[in-house]
Amino acid sequence: MSKNNLKGVFVNGIFNENPVFRLVLGTCPTIAVTTSVTNGIGMGLAATLVLLGSNIVVSSLRNFIPNKVRIPAYIVVICTFVTMIQLFMQAFIPSLYESLGIFLPLIVVNCIILARAEAFAGKNPVLDSAVDGLGMGLGFTLALILIAAVREVLGAGSILGYQIMGNGFEPVLLFILAPGGFLAFGLILGIINGIGNKRRSKKIVKEAKAV
Repeated sequence: MSKNNLKGVFVNGIFNENPVFRLVLGTCPTIAVTTSVTNGIGMGLAATLVLLGSNIVVSSLRNFIPNKVRIPAYIVVICTFVTMIQLFMQAFIPSLYESLGIFLPLIVVNCIILARAEAFAGKNPVLDSAVDGLGMGLGFTLALILIAAVREVLGAGSILGYQIMGNGFEPVLLFILAPGGFLAFGLILGIINGIGNKRRSKKIVKEAKAV
């Protein structure tokens, strides 16, 4: 695949097919861990490393894995990378490991990772699959950071643990609870879709005038 095509695959995961805002995948960890930006970054990078590693391995073995057992094989590959990252975080970043809790090992069943293994890595070369995994992972990470930033600022008056609101600010505690997660996610999703629809409408009008 050419450099331009690889760039397209990478950008696709961040914007056009963002796993959270476009494909609406991985909603459970998205709502659960985005109470702070730190958690969002930790979960996003962990998922990115799993995506990158599993895509590379699945792509490398795609011609050797029998079709009938491909899903179990993909799960074993994904589970291996999740276990490695989990053990690493437990050893070197214990506070983040404790904060992410059960949602870290649950990356194994994250539909984003299995979907990319099935839809892309199992059908494309190693380099393309690595770029796809990296793009999708960073798209997921950016989405988590955006949602977490809104929730942390409104729910705690802070960002990355640093207070940024004045003394008179009263935190809206709803935003650090689960209902606030759905609210923030829905509002951001609506804004992004609104912007996307407006851009598409302008493009259609421009093409119509050109014709």
